[in-house]
Amino acid sequence: MIEKREDDHILAEACCIIEASRENAYRQINYELVFRNWRLGKLIAENELESRPRAQYGLKTIKTLSTKLTGIYGKGFSRRDLYNYLSFYKSKSSLFMPENQNGTIVYSLSAQSQGLLSWTHYRTLLQEMNIDARDWYEREARTQTWSVRALQRNISSQYYHRLLASQRKDLVEKEMLQQVSRFQKPDPTEFIKNPVIGEFLGFAADTSFLESELEQAIITNLERFILEMGKGFAFVARQQHIHTEKEDYYIDLVFYNYILKSFVLIDLKTSKISHQDVGQMDMYVRMYDELKRSEGDNPTIGIVLCEDTDEDIARYSVLHDNDNLFASKYMLYMPTSEQLRNEIERQKEIFFLKQHH
Repeated sequence: MIEKREDDHILAEACCIIEASRENAYRQINYELVFRNWRLGKLIAENELESRPRAQYGLKTIKTLSTKLTGIYGKGFSRRDLYNYLSFYKSKSSLFMPENQNGTIVYSLSAQSQGLLSWTHYRTLLQEMNIDARDWYEREARTQTWSVRALQRNISSQYYHRLLASQRKDLVEKEMLQQVSRFQKPDPTEFIKNPVIGEFLGFAADTSFLESELEQAIITNLERFILEMGKGFAFVARQQHIHTEKEDYYIDLVFYNYILKSFVLIDLKTSKISHQDVGQMDMYVRMYDELKRSEGDNPTIGIVLCEDTDEDIARYSVLHDNDNLFASKYMLYMPTSEQLRNEIERQKEIFFLKQHH
């Protein structure tokens, strides 16, 4: 019994060391990420002040800088990202202060700061245009240790403004705590899954955390199935990361059809297709048209698939500026709903047969 207690004690100490090291590593990486984005925002702001006219700078220089940085470093430097860095610096210009050390100017966290939130927290805070509300959300997120999802929920639900206007603040706060409680559970894999950290370090997102085994099998074979159709499809990406102001999304499969001259996005759902799923795909389509579509490309095509093939499994989303010629080509070269239904059913059968052997 004494030996077992000693073993338990050593295990507990080892766990403490490992967890402390992980937390320190995350804090250090987060510090560098926030500092980098602040410095980039500062650089853009300083050049913005020197440029005339400013509007022209915003449209041209940030676009050029985004293109060049993306070419060198990959993700994390879209025009939206750079504008976020600029907005972040303007809202938190005193977060890091210059110090003179041995004749060299270095920056350190301002003594007025009570510590850093994550970059994703700061990015979320930029959605709130009211400065007083934004400062309040920042303080609460720090003192109440809100997760990013909890912060997003509170900003989206106008929690600050409702609390300010309410005569029963205790009821508003109680309702908020109930709503965000499901977002506050610690997730030991969150650091690994965080796409922002992955992009900062130059790593691809680990998609193994994002898919179930059955989804993985269907998507893998669906990719081969579409390429083997031989109707002009070229593979572009898998689990492609799309970031909006509020969420991170992953598109299961992205192709380009060089006959249709159009990107084709495919997303697989594990339940019956909802209006939210269709709306999300429409958002993907519009974002792709804005960010990826070149002159001469036709509008992006989006397909939402559902594993429940007893229901309507395919929903095609195409923007409304297509002409009849494109529509006829679209029907000729895209896989039909029946083909997609049969392929999903075939892959499900293969998957379950393997599980029983």
